[in-house]
Amino acid sequence: QVQLVESGGGLVQAGGSLRLSCTASGRTFSRTAMGWFRQAPGKEREFVAAISWSGGSTAEADSVKGRFTISRANANNTMYLQMNSLKPEDTAVYYCALSSTMVVVPNSQLYPYWGQGTQVTVSS
Repeated sequence: QVQLVESGGGLVQAGGSLRLSCTASGRTFSRTAMGWFRQAPGKEREFVAAISWSGGSTAEADSVKGRFTISRANANNTMYLQMNSLKPEDTAVYYCALSSTMVVVPNSQLYPYWGQGTQVTVSS
């Protein structure tokens, strides 16, 4: 069994920063990519960022480039999303996901394991 647990969500003012964490445990795919997705009220789930097992390859959605940074630590069992210059449109439930592939891709169907999500609310 694979478990993904997110933390770090909360309420922040526009322009502020927040750091999300995701810890993976149990049976996992070896050296596969991990990613962050988000879903805002009334909208479909969208890709945010992804990172390879080694951390050497990353991908970010155009909407967050220059503001969000994805990283891995603790022997790659923990993933982070540093969010700076937050905007009200960043408000969403953020999900951590583990991919079955090694490459970083934005397709949610290539991520078979998901966390429960953590709420991020940015006030204007």
